[in-house]
Amino acid sequence: MNWYEHHDGILKIMGVQMGFANLTLPQFIMILIGLGYIYLAIKKEWEPYELLPIGAGMILANLPLAGLTSQPEPGMSAGMAGVLGIILKYGLYLWTILPQFIFFGIGALTDFSPLIANPKAFLLGAAAQLGIFTAFLGALAVGLLVPEWGFSIKEACSIGIIGGADGPTTIYTTGMLAPDIMGITATAAYSYMAMVGIIQPPIIKLMTSKEERAIYMKPVLRKVSRIERIMFPLVATLLIILLIPKSAPLVGFLFLGNLFRESGVVERLSNTAQNELINIITILLMLGIGASMPAEKVAEPRTLLVLCLGLIAFAFSTVGGVLLGKIMSKFSKTPLNPMIGASGVSAVPMSARIVHHLGQEANKRNYLLMHAMGPNVAGVIGSAVAGGYFLGLFINF
Repeated sequence: MNWYEHHDGILKIMGVQMGFANLTLPQFIMILIGLGYIYLAIKKEWEPYELLPIGAGMILANLPLAGLTSQPEPGMSAGMAGVLGIILKYGLYLWTILPQFIFFGIGALTDFSPLIANPKAFLLGAAAQLGIFTAFLGALAVGLLVPEWGFSIKEACSIGIIGGADGPTTIYTTGMLAPDIMGITATAAYSYMAMVGIIQPPIIKLMTSKEERAIYMKPVLRKVSRIERIMFPLVATLLIILLIPKSAPLVGFLFLGNLFRESGVVERLSNTAQNELINIITILLMLGIGASMPAEKVAEPRTLLVLCLGLIAFAFSTVGGVLLGKIMSKFSKTPLNPMIGASGVSAVPMSARIVHHLGQEANKRNYLLMHAMGPNVAGVIGSAVAGGYFLGLFINF
């Protein structure tokens, strides 16, 4: 064997072992998308706690030969499974525990006083779930129009939940019903949450006049007593779960976290839920979402359809909230700015802030933040209930 043949063989072996030689175009595109997410998180500060680890997970999952997404299987020797594969299997696909603990942390962080002070906000939060059912029907219609791109009923449920702008509910519902499309539905949900400042304002302005946006609401809500704040998670848990049992994993943990917060007797536990616990779960969950986006799954026509349907869902949820806000504004005995209905989507507190800023643009005296927070936290409950409703109907379908 001459020198060239000897070294050519070595180079071929090295080439096989190098990721560069195995990097495909779809993988390269997904790595660029992951870098784009990181750019938006750092440069634009768009939901950095979500987009940065999601982008990192995308990059790691699409590096060839790394094996980070290899999931543990029976009989597999130690060290063969990748760390991202372990997160995917046990945190998202098999046990779906991460979204439930995220809801626990959200409950501990959430002040439901604006909702308790103004129970009408429940209606606005419910109206803002319109997009969920619009996208659900739209996904089923795709199968009638283009059968080869059609979605099953379970997949349609998962796509519809994107309209609630609630990432954990989207992940939990998809994990239970259609885990094969979890990556794209979860990424779409968090991406649209990050872009709420771009998506919602044009829709709100299109549906309302400047006079409507300028409607002044007194900034101070009635004071909510401690007993009300303690009773709310208890009563809401019982009523909602008895009505829709499949919502228990999300609704139950949401209100359990809130009870820790409002009880005033487990401050250390509440602080842990608000800080260390939710931070750890967020890291694992977001990395898992990014890791569930391998190039071979994303490079399909149906992926673009999911993104489009998710955007439609988010838009229609905004429309539903504003429409009911306009109706309520006409019949309300006290001034009611119809824009607060747009905050009924579950993007807390981003959509409430957007409503507040638009209100101040139209009327500098307006301070709508607390009024918008009522529908906003109602939207969190509403999306979890919608997810439980779908699970109850179709988990055994």
